[in-house]
Amino acid sequence: MKFLQNFDIEVIKYPEGTHELEFDVNDRFFREFGENDLVQNGNLTIRVSMHKGANLIEMDFHIKGSVRLTCDRSLEEFDSPLESEETMIFKYGSEEKEIDEDVFMITRDTPKVNVAQLIYEFILLALPAKKIHPDHRNELDDEEDELDGLYVYIDSEKESEESDDEDINVDPRWEKLKNLNKKK
Repeated sequence: MKFLQNFDIEVIKYPEGTHELEFDVNDRFFREFGENDLVQNGNLTIRVSMHKGANLIEMDFHIKGSVRLTCDRSLEEFDSPLESEETMIFKYGSEEKEIDEDVFMITRDTPKVNVAQLIYEFILLALPAKKIHPDHRNELDDEEDELDGLYVYIDSEKESEESDDEDINVDPRWEKLKNLNKKK
C-alpha cells in the first residue's frame, strides 16, 4: 500500500490555477490491486492537468501507453496500445463523499487526494471489449464481413414483415393521424 502513496496529490499545497502532474504506471501498480484477470502488466504514462478554483478542483487525466492483454480467441498474450482521456471533479463541501461517478465532494482542509484507484478504473474502462491478438484481427474482420450481409438480409425481411403486419392491424383512429403527416 505504500507504493500507492506515490499517487497522492497534495491539493492543499497548490494555489489556485492550473498545474501539470505526471505519474508512471507499471507492473507493480497492477500487482497492488491484486490478481486481476483483465490487466496484470503494462507501461503507461498518466498526465494530470489540475485546475484548482475557488469552489472546485478539476482534474483531466490523459492516459497513454500499452497494457498486456490475453486474446479472447487464442489465449495468447499481446501488448495493446491504450489511450484515454477522463475528467474528475472534486467539489468543496461539508463532508467527503461521492456525489456522482465524475464528481467527489471533499472538505476544504483535505490535505491530499489519492488518484491511484481512479487511474486503475480509467485504465479498465479504456480496455477494448474484444481483446483480439493482432495476428487474428484479419481473420475476425473476414468473418464479420461474411456475417454482415446475412444480418442485413435477415433484418430487411423482418422489417418488411413487420410493416405488412402494421398495415393490417391499424386502429382507425391512428389511420386518420397517419394521413395528417402525408398532407404536409
